[in-house]
Order: sequence, then structure tokens, then C-alpha cells
Amino acid sequence: MDAAGSSSSPPAPLRIVIVPWLAFGHLLPYLELAERLASRGHRVSYVSTPRNLARLPLPLRSHVDLVALPLPRVDGLPDGAESTNDVPDDKRELHWKAFDGLAAPFAEFLAAACADEATRPHWVVADSFHHWAAAAAADHDVPLAVLLPTAAMVAAVPRPPPSPESAAYSFELQAAAAARAVPRYEREGMALVFANDGASSGMSTQQRCILTLQGCAVTAIRSCVQWEPESFPLVAPLLGKPVVPLGLLPPPPDGARRAAGTNREHATVRWLDAQPPGSVLYVALGSEVPLSADQVHELALGLELAGTRFLWALRKPSGAHAAAADDDVDMLPPGFRDRTDGHGLVTTGWVPQMSILAHTAVGGFLTHCGRNSLIESLLFGHPLVMLPIFGDQGPNARQMEAKKVGLQVARDDEDGSFDRHGVESAVRAVMLEGEARRGFVAGAARMQEVVADAERHERYIDELVEHLRSYNGASATTTDGSFTTAATSS
Repeated sequence: MDAAGSSSSPPAPLRIVIVPWLAFGHLLPYLELAERLASRGHRVSYVSTPRNLARLPLPLRSHVDLVALPLPRVDGLPDGAESTNDVPDDKRELHWKAFDGLAAPFAEFLAAACADEATRPHWVVADSFHHWAAAAAADHDVPLAVLLPTAAMVAAVPRPPPSPESAAYSFELQAAAAARAVPRYEREGMALVFANDGASSGMSTQQRCILTLQGCAVTAIRSCVQWEPESFPLVAPLLGKPVVPLGLLPPPPDGARRAAGTNREHATVRWLDAQPPGSVLYVALGSEVPLSADQVHELALGLELAGTRFLWALRKPSGAHAAAADDDVDMLPPGFRDRTDGHGLVTTGWVPQMSILAHTAVGGFLTHCGRNSLIESLLFGHPLVMLPIFGDQGPNARQMEAKKVGLQVARDDEDGSFDRHGVESAVRAVMLEGEARRGFVAGAARMQEVVADAERHERYIDELVEHLRSYNGASATTTDGSFTTAATSS
């Protein structure tokens, strides 16, 4: 590790290697982290596969060295399927196998970098699935920081019952309470993913995470105590590792406003221009886990029953009916377009989400509660209709509902199904003027203050750098394993 330097000379820049998971929900925010570190003069290598790197939003604001590692070919995996968004549901295991094949090229890259003290990294920062990055870092005595999901997700992960003999017993009790709030369908789905996802390729998700965490010096989380005060303090004692908050890494609001200007000719933006202020519900459920055809129909009919204006970025459904959905007409209930003409717009192509969220016509967001979508929406203070599908989305939705930012669509606790009437009820509560909407707007405004506090999020990055410089195994942590920072306490 470089010395901090004397008071008369600035400290030498850090050399940091960032290796995100192969999903754009990870690639984009950790590219933002890379840019923020590079803007402070640090030398950042950002590692992914060629096609993923080619799809990043360029040019970057700061110099980041983009390192392309070829994704190994695996029989049955479609050519060019490098991000999770490219991979059909029935090919996920093959994608895990290809991902594990990145171990050798990453080890070669790191060995070459460590061969010269002038290029030797001070840190490797990798997502929690990257057991091979942990192994390579250990081989070269480079400390590893592991990127975690939301604290709410960490608290909700299934774990053994709390033990009174455990040093973290009180924290385990709080996590157990959070786990009890998880509905049955989500709990069973989460357990299945941790136990089986990726297993046929040689290792389960749970095994990957355990190995990666065992090899890390610290963990880092795109969060802060102001965003999730209930669960953030639980992470360090539950994992037994120091935790560094990264802040939320929000896109700059002025950048989104400029994007709205540059996308003015997009069909969705032109349509929004003709709508009254605050009247449109933007509907987008992410690109990773599409709804089934039946769920698309229930969502559509619920929007129709609610009667509010909507702009829907619709993705092709999954499952048995997907093959029949050759165009957006087949995806929707018969006559839906005609019946909603004038107050609804459905599009199946790319949409400029930040430009849409920044538009004055948008008054709410029906979202799957992915972390990126939540942060982008609350940057503009939009109340939420929440329909979580997978992963950390359920814990995120419960967290936002507790903060009175919006309302979840009612689900069956056993199988997670929803119907048009649940959609209608949630949409009307959030979008129609009345006491309920006023409460959700106020809750969203409170969270907007957290997301839009640019100075605080910049302080988190500054303090991250301080921790990486000063790391010596213990001195930067409190007794519960968390880091004490000015941004945390302010």
C-alpha cells in the first residue's frame, strides 16, 4: 500500500481493479464507482467481457482503463450472450459455466499487473459471486473488497436460528425478524436460488458467495445508513467482516435533465410532452426477469381498470407463451390498445428511462424495485407502485413501503400471484389525488433528500479511499466491524 505521503506532497494514487458481475444492474453502478474514483486521480481498471464493455455509455467522464476478458465459449450458450440480459432462462447454468471460465484470463491479467511494482494493484474490488477473483487476489497478496447487495437483502437471507452464545446474537435476532417478514413464495424462491442456481456448473450461488467472502479483507455496499437505517447496522456483525458504505452512487440530476433534452425526439418523450404535469404512471419492470404472458395480461387489465395515464416499457414475456408473442400486439389482451388509446402508451423497444423519470408529466413509477430503478426514481421524488419479482427486489419493496414511499401490489403469500384488481387498487392509491397519494408523495420527497444529497455521496467515496489507504486489518473499524465515517454520522 502506498504511504499517505507528507503534508507537503499529495498521496500517491491508488491502483484499483473493479470486477462487476455480468449484469447491467451491476455493471453500470460500479462503472459509476470507477469513474468517481478515477476523477480523484486514482488508476482504475474496470474488468468485464468485450460485448459488455462495448455497450457501456461512452465517453466516460473520467479516464478508466477498460479491460476486456473474452468469455469462454460453452456449448449451447448463444453467441454474444455475455450479460445476464442476453441469456434465456433455460441457459442460465451455461452462463455460470462461462463465467467460471473467466478465472484463468483474470488470473493472467492480475499476474501481469503484479509483475511490476509500478502497475501492481493496491486493491481488487469484486462482486460477491467472484470466488476466482478472491483466489487470484490471494495468490498475489492483493487485498480484496467484496461488493454486497442491499443491506435489506443481507438481513433477509435464510440463515440458521440465532444462538444466544453468538457474539452477534442481538443482530441475528433482528435479522430473524426481517426474515420472518419474507412471504413464503419469496422465501422458497430465495432458498432455491442460493442452493441450486449455478450448481450444475459446479458450484451454487451460496458456495460462490461464501468462498468470495472468506477471501476478502472488507466488504463494500452501495448503500448508506440514511437509505436503510434499520438493516445497514446488521451487515457487519452478521457477516463478520468490516463494511464500507459506498453511498448510493446516484446519477447526477443535472445529467438526467440534460439527457431529457438530448432525447426530446424519442417517441416516448414526445408523447409525455402532450400529457398534463404529474399525470403519468411510468411502468417498467427491468430487463432481467420478465413476466409471464398471463402476468402481462393481468398487469395490463389492472392498468386499464385504474384509468390513469401510463407509459409502459414492456418486455417480451417469459415461459411457454413467449414464442407466440412475436410482437407487442400478441403480448397484450385483445383490444387493450384501442381501449387505452389516448391515455396509455406501450413500447417494446429501448426507452430513455432517466429522461422519462425526469419529465414533468411523470407522477409515479410502477417498478420491480431493482436498486438502480429505485435510486433513479427517487432522485426525482416519484412515489412507487411496487411489483418485486426476484432477488433483492422483495426486501427493497418492503423497505420502501415501510418508509411510506409507495404501495406494493397485493400478492398471494403462497405462490406470489397477483391479479388485475390488486394492480388497480395500488395504482389508484398512488396516482389519484387524495390523502393516500399525498402521503406517498411526502414519503418519496423524504427519500429524495437522501438520494439527491450529492455532497454526502461524494464524502462516502472520499472516505472509501481513506479506508483503502489506511487498511491494516482492524484499525479502521469499530467493535461491531463497521466503519465509522463522517458521512454516516451526518
